[in-house]
Amino acid sequence: MDYKQTLNLPQTGFPMKADLPNREPQWLERWQKERLYERIVEKRKDAPPYLLHDGPPFANGDVHIGTALNKILKDIIVKHRTMTGHRASYVPGWDCHGLPIEYKVLKEFKGAGGDKTPSAIRAACAAYAHKYINLQREQFKRLGVLGRWDDPYLTMNPAYEAEVLRVLADLVEKGFVYRGKKPVFWCTSCRTALAEAEVEYHDHVSPSIFVKFPFREPKLPELAGASAVIWTTTPWTLPANLAIAAHPDFSYGLYDAAGQKVLIGTALWEKCAAVFGADPTAKPLKTFSGRELAGLKARHPFIERDSLLVLAKYVTADSGTGLVHTAPGHGLEDYQSGLEAGLEVYSPLDNDGAFVADSWMPPELTGKSVREVNGRSEANEAVLALLKKKGALLGAVQPYSHSYPFCWRSKDPVIFRAVPQWFIAMDHEEFRVRMLKACDRVEWVPDWGKNRMVGFLQTRPDWCISRQRTWGVPIPAFASGSDQDVKLDAALIRRFADWAEKEGAGVWFEHSASELASRLGVPPTADLVKSADTLDVWMESGSSHRAVLEKDKHLGAPADLYLEGSDQHRGWFQTSLSTSVATRDRAPFKAVLTHGFIVDVDGKKISKSGSYEKPKDSGAFVQRYGADILRLWVASQNFTNDIPLSEEILSHVGETYRRFRNTFRILLGNLHDYPVGAGEPAPLLSRQAPPIDRYILSRLVAVGETVDDAYRQFEFHRVYHTLNAFCTVELSSLYIDILKDRMYTFAPVREERKAAQAVMAEVLRRLALWLAPILPYTCEEVWDEYQKLAGAQLGSVHLQDFPAADPKWRDAGLEAQFEELRKWRDVASVELENARRDKKIGKSLEAKLVLKGRQVAELEKLGWDPAWLEEFFIVSNLALNRNGTDEDRQAFVELAPGEKCPRCWRVTTTVGRDASHPEVCERCAAMLEGSGGLK
Repeated sequence: MDYKQTLNLPQTGFPMKADLPNREPQWLERWQKERLYERIVEKRKDAPPYLLHDGPPFANGDVHIGTALNKILKDIIVKHRTMTGHRASYVPGWDCHGLPIEYKVLKEFKGAGGDKTPSAIRAACAAYAHKYINLQREQFKRLGVLGRWDDPYLTMNPAYEAEVLRVLADLVEKGFVYRGKKPVFWCTSCRTALAEAEVEYHDHVSPSIFVKFPFREPKLPELAGASAVIWTTTPWTLPANLAIAAHPDFSYGLYDAAGQKVLIGTALWEKCAAVFGADPTAKPLKTFSGRELAGLKARHPFIERDSLLVLAKYVTADSGTGLVHTAPGHGLEDYQSGLEAGLEVYSPLDNDGAFVADSWMPPELTGKSVREVNGRSEANEAVLALLKKKGALLGAVQPYSHSYPFCWRSKDPVIFRAVPQWFIAMDHEEFRVRMLKACDRVEWVPDWGKNRMVGFLQTRPDWCISRQRTWGVPIPAFASGSDQDVKLDAALIRRFADWAEKEGAGVWFEHSASELASRLGVPPTADLVKSADTLDVWMESGSSHRAVLEKDKHLGAPADLYLEGSDQHRGWFQTSLSTSVATRDRAPFKAVLTHGFIVDVDGKKISKSGSYEKPKDSGAFVQRYGADILRLWVASQNFTNDIPLSEEILSHVGETYRRFRNTFRILLGNLHDYPVGAGEPAPLLSRQAPPIDRYILSRLVAVGETVDDAYRQFEFHRVYHTLNAFCTVELSSLYIDILKDRMYTFAPVREERKAAQAVMAEVLRRLALWLAPILPYTCEEVWDEYQKLAGAQLGSVHLQDFPAADPKWRDAGLEAQFEELRKWRDVASVELENARRDKKIGKSLEAKLVLKGRQVAELEKLGWDPAWLEEFFIVSNLALNRNGTDEDRQAFVELAPGEKCPRCWRVTTTVGRDASHPEVCERCAAMLEGSGGLK
């Protein structure tokens, strides 16, 4: 007869093929229909809070895979904290204002023509932002991220804008804000100032030149007829030169360079001489200390103006001449030197980067733009031509490759340009010191994040918070009088904030200066002008701790965690810390966690705008692989470093996913006839239960403790590797392999089989809950099958509690015994494989295994049933022999005595003993009778 029909083979509706791209949307639809996030919040409404505050991405473009990484990490944390008994609300947000959106809109306007009034631009920007908010919202949801998607925070919402303005008012009131003319990053393409976080550095080739500045009536007679020589890679800044900086402690030499007397740092003469054809071995005619040069004047090479020699310790002897071209309107160090020397902050450029006509500007330069087109700048070329005409160049123009700042949006080189702007003073009332102290009270993960933040804070210049843009929160200020002096008033800002909260900050652009003044209580004057500046968007997002956390009774500040990419140490982390310390005297976060960037096999960053053969946007990735594969890849990596992405890595992740899925399928299949405990833990098994069952329960405790600790430490790669190893080594290769005989051949009523099912049910439950934060779709699918076995509606897997470890299950002594037993199994597996290779046996059940060696005595002490040891080694017969070898462990394979049972495939001498079932072994006959007869 066909004894296969008498076996208890696995049965489940859980498919091995995941088909994630098609199956996941069905679960997402169900979650939305059931309002899963709201149910989770309701369940945990009285639980201790844990708040991860979402840093807002820009509302432009599809969700890049790097942004998906960020959202997945946040979701894993929130899901785990929720399941471990916290009220972990997740409120997503979007950064809506600023250059990225306005730049796109203006490009569209340029092509279409039409109304370009501020109101029209803002309306188009708002529509653009809403379009991509809706697009990105669906893409984030598709990743399995749960949150308050129907009510996110948007920086363009009137209530948010109003709170940003109130933050500004507080800063003004506390004396942090001042107006000054100092150099800032300026994009000539975008026509606005840029924050440091809006600048990217790339390799760039610039023209390198040596320029002579003749000394005029020097107090040192040896310098008569000589020239100070400077080196620069920005010829266009020479019209703004007002000084030359020397190091007070450097030695400077007067040299003869092909008949011309030049002053150059002695440490740099050899390098310089080689460039302009002089003798590099020449000795100086005379040497001077830097201090001796202070106060001298040199004539500008093509402007009727003197340049003052000043002292500065930032001058280096690494390159150049040791004499530094100083234009206070075009560099921070230049500005500082000019300030100390009482020089004008001169920057003769308009917003487009073109030279303006003034009393100093040569006609040949007026209107020439510094903006580079195809690597060429007409301003540079015009200045070079003028220098050649005046004979002021030493040597030829040389190409110089260096790291140079570029605008993050236009991708064009930026300049330093001094324009009147609003700044936050970093050293007002020990502000910088207070921020550094606040860092000491924050947990930084990884810990080097603190040093990175401290380094940025220690060197950060005053924060330029004004922008020359339309799409943003306006700076409500008025200018009047002949000097058009602009002042900020905290009370006026707060009145405008109240108005903006009702109608939106755009009202500033919709009304005239007189109308605004009348509404805000400002005395009208004929020459009143309203400010056209807007706030830095980093100040907007950096105020979210007040605009979102403090304003929502369900949230609160400070947040438990901020989590973003490592670039945010100089971005959102820093601006949030700044506004919070300044206005609340505390950090806005208790902990800061950072992740690296996604890189390819060569370690090159996969940028949003760069090229890469894999899909860069998460939608394409999910369509190809499924969200759970993407999430498992994220969890598999130590994300505090840069995260590699390649076909090979994805292949490994796919294998691990299939291993998890296959484990779930086997467990579900073997529980088809067992009433799982409806979410209750399996009963502690008695000491009479098979050791392997008690061992797996003990391992469940240890694995659970590791997994929970890894989640809490944000070490998701440890969760991944721990559970992968558990499924591979202890379940698939050990427990499930060993249990096949018991599960398939024992009668359903047998206690041994029920014991195994009790353990399997507990393994299944815990494994599904442990992996739910990482594989939300797959674990929901598993949980759905689990509920069917339980015969009860338990709700979503994401509504469950994270499984607590039961210390009664832990048996360290038993685990140590199994370590010894597994050493024996490794030895036996080698010999069984050799016997198969030599065709001595077919399957291991045809074997008799003889274990010999000094460690046999330890096995005998355990007193385990020989029949169970046969089950453990998956053989039909087993003998222990402590004699005959000096080795610790040896295994020998023989043919098992007896006949093969056609039902269980064990070879035994009991086949045919039971007259009722003469074809099978004695044990199978009993099982057939115990099951109530044949199926």
